Amino acid sequence: MSEHVYKSVELTGSSSKSSDDAIRVAIERASKTIRDIRWFHVTDVRGHVEGGKIAHWQVTLKIGFTLEG
Repeated sequence: MSEHVYKSVELTGSSSKSSDDAIRVAIERASKTIRDIRWFHVTDVRGHVEGGKIAHWQVTLKIGFTLEG
C-alpha cells in the first residue's frame, strides 16, 4: 500500500429531495473542479420546514482528496 496525503475542504449541499441527495449534489459539483476525491464526512444536517413538512435539506460535509505529486 502506498502512502497518501489528503487535503480536505468543507462543502454545503442542498436539496428539496433528501439529505442523501444534498450530499450527492455537493460531491458531484465539487468533482467538476477537484480531482481524486476519496472520502466524505458529514458534519452537520439542517433543514427548512414549511407547513409541518420538510421543504429543504442542507448538509455540510468535509471531502478529502489526494494531493498530487
